[in-house]
Amino acid sequence: MTIRARTILFSLLFFLLPVSPASAAPPPAVYFVKADGIINPVMAEFIIKSIELAAREKAEAVVIELDTPGGLDLSMRDIVKSELGSEVPVAVYVYPSGSRAASAGVFITYAANIAAMAPGTNIGSAHPVEMGGGKMDETMAKKVENDAVAYIMGIAAKRKRNAQWAERAVRESLNVTAEEALKLKVIDLVVDGREGLIRELDGRRVEVPGGARTLETKGAEIKNIEMNLRFRVLSAISNPNVAYILMMIGLVGLYFELSNPGLILPGVLGAVCLVLAFYAFQTLSVNYAGLMLVFLGLIFFVLELKITSYGLLAIAGMVSLVLGSMMLFDGSFPYMRLSIWVVLPTVALMTAIMLGAMYYAVKVYRKKPASGAEALIGEEGSVVEDIGPGKTGKVFIAGEYWNAVSGEEIEKGGMARIEGIRGLTLKVTRAR
Repeated sequence: MTIRARTILFSLLFFLLPVSPASAAPPPAVYFVKADGIINPVMAEFIIKSIELAAREKAEAVVIELDTPGGLDLSMRDIVKSELGSEVPVAVYVYPSGSRAASAGVFITYAANIAAMAPGTNIGSAHPVEMGGGKMDETMAKKVENDAVAYIMGIAAKRKRNAQWAERAVRESLNVTAEEALKLKVIDLVVDGREGLIRELDGRRVEVPGGARTLETKGAEIKNIEMNLRFRVLSAISNPNVAYILMMIGLVGLYFELSNPGLILPGVLGAVCLVLAFYAFQTLSVNYAGLMLVFLGLIFFVLELKITSYGLLAIAGMVSLVLGSMMLFDGSFPYMRLSIWVVLPTVALMTAIMLGAMYYAVKVYRKKPASGAEALIGEEGSVVEDIGPGKTGKVFIAGEYWNAVSGEEIEKGGMARIEGIRGLTLKVTRAR
């Protein structure tokens, strides 16, 4: 076979051979991130890291499945900045039915490349509120409101969404359904389910910092990004009820360590719980007067051990705990406040533990010594040498001979009761 014939044969075989699976392009991937709950530093970090992961793995898009009543302004702004600066297209999907994108959720939805909602969801009520339990003065409230309006209108202009409705959502706390939001051009899609969303995303053109990009999501592989253990733990302790219980456990631990120095375990456990509680406080609307009352309650309980107050300090401690607990979290939203059904049992249990500890401490303090010379007081022994005023005799007690003195005559062979000890000499009286 000539060289020319072999070349033609190899060329034919090359074109006739099927393409191997290894050389086929992998299907596009769409990452789904579930954001269900309050927008706080933990949620913000989780969403931002998820967007970064999707960008590193060159995903076709990342979808934030949103259901939130709102949250902290700083955390919301961190998420918005991540969305606007993401090289991977970001879609926010208010899902499933019954979910909402309220308050901070409006800003996050507006900042997405594509905003979608499921039927039966709603969006709105973005008016800013004071998170410290107090009320802003009129001037400050106006400044905060104008800042929020300017921020969301800037986002709306960048994403070409309805800026007028966004302004009203902030100023008037407007709220609309998914269908109304679509008509008002607040969102881009109303779609039911992930598969439908992926179909609708296919072929859509979006703007990312690197330029325009057309989504190719047909046949995309769905990848879920779940919170790891660290995020789940931090998210759990950010709940005001959990943070409150952690603080109370910490205070009980410190109480036992202060009342019984050297136990170590209660002190270590208390310190760890308090650190976790204070981490959670940064995400909550903490009233510092309430916090001071709670710590004042602990001080009253500790002083009850040192000062004879006939229970007055213990009562003051219990009252301080109840009042401080009720004042501790006073956010504008129900999810930022402490439940009374958590406060009352916790305070009752904490008070019972502390009073019980005080009771046993006093009981042990008053208990007769079980060893040493002091343990002999009240015991009786036999007189082996006459004892009397100005005359030292001897008493046999507990297997030992002791020198003894007495203000009355006690003859040899009689019984004497020990009333006190001075050095190695017992002070005794006649046993009646």
